[in-house]
Amino acid sequence: MSKFNFIYEDPSNGDEVTGSTPHGIYDNDSEFQNDSLTTCKYVARKLGHPVMQLEFNSGSIYACLEEAVSEYSQQINHYNTKNWLWEHYGATNRVSGSTMSSTGSHEPETPNLGLSVTLAEQYGEAVNLGGNSTLFSGSITLSSSQQVYDLTSESTLESIVGSTNRIEVQRVFNEGPAAISKFYDPFAGAYDNIELLDSFGMGNVSPAVSYIMRPISYDMARANAIETNDKVRKSAYSFELVNNKIRIFPRPKSNDDGNKLYFHYYRRDDKVSVTRTYTNGKVSDPSNIPYKFITYQEINAAGRNWIRKFTLALSKELLGIIRSKYASLPLPNGEVSMDGEALKAEGREEKANLMEELNTFLEAVSLSERSRQEQEQAESQQQVLNKAPLKIYIG
Repeated sequence: MSKFNFIYEDPSNGDEVTGSTPHGIYDNDSEFQNDSLTTCKYVARKLGHPVMQLEFNSGSIYACLEEAVSEYSQQINHYNTKNWLWEHYGATNRVSGSTMSSTGSHEPETPNLGLSVTLAEQYGEAVNLGGNSTLFSGSITLSSSQQVYDLTSESTLESIVGSTNRIEVQRVFNEGPAAISKFYDPFAGAYDNIELLDSFGMGNVSPAVSYIMRPISYDMARANAIETNDKVRKSAYSFELVNNKIRIFPRPKSNDDGNKLYFHYYRRDDKVSVTRTYTNGKVSDPSNIPYKFITYQEINAAGRNWIRKFTLALSKELLGIIRSKYASLPLPNGEVSMDGEALKAEGREEKANLMEELNTFLEAVSLSERSRQEQEQAESQQQVLNKAPLKIYIG
């Protein structure tokens, strides 16, 4: 239990009360205790005390102060969550229990790019560039009389398929020789009216002892032309897979009888089960990212000033609610109207304005906004550099 001066005036008059705020979140914070008295006196005087009687005690103002600090902490934590939640999926969650009296650092563990890595693995797996599922090999024996093959009964699989007997074929192999092998093959294209060696200017000279000095880009262009020619003018095997039955295009020829057609596949059960699971103690959504209430000592002067104003707005609203119980009070010679509704409206308007001010500021310093500003700055600098004349070297 912390000792607070629940008074509006100077504490030297000895009017002290021992108590705590409703939730006691910041009661043990020495700086909160010191600021609470000055904030309480500030709010009371802004509401007219001691000229006007206030219909609540200082304990109500302390409750508003605690709410204001908690609201500021929540907005900062929302800002951090929006900026960093993606990186914290799957990280250790150090939040324990459900008590509201827990304060501490509002920074979670170091970002680990957990979800980004998981998604990258899944995308990589889809294009055979990584992932967590094992890629298996299988083969089928070709027959010129057959175009459709049942992979579960007519193929040799490296691994059993699983409970659902479903596989996902990734690639069917029908690889031709590398394009480079046709560069220096004297017989390559001999029957297509193209003597490859002659096209290189080698004639009957063996390429093993004589080469033409040409840029490597020539070879790359020729290799690309050969591969494109093979793809367009020579049909390689393609496939269509429906319910573990694969249809081969084009239909195998008689000289393909008995040949093996190899393929790579995933077990469907593996891919379905390879998902990121979040157990107890791991971040899975905004509800369990490890943010606690901000320790009051960590809040800077600008934050405390916002809290002070928000405490005043909450107190105005509370006082307005109390005074709104009666529209007027009877007096010996008439009645006096209460300003409850006006105070409520004024307090709520100030709350909304302060929230908008804080959210506007947080949005202005968010990661996305900083990235946008850095991009604009880089583009501006590039425009300036583009106008600078280049140096001319004379040698």
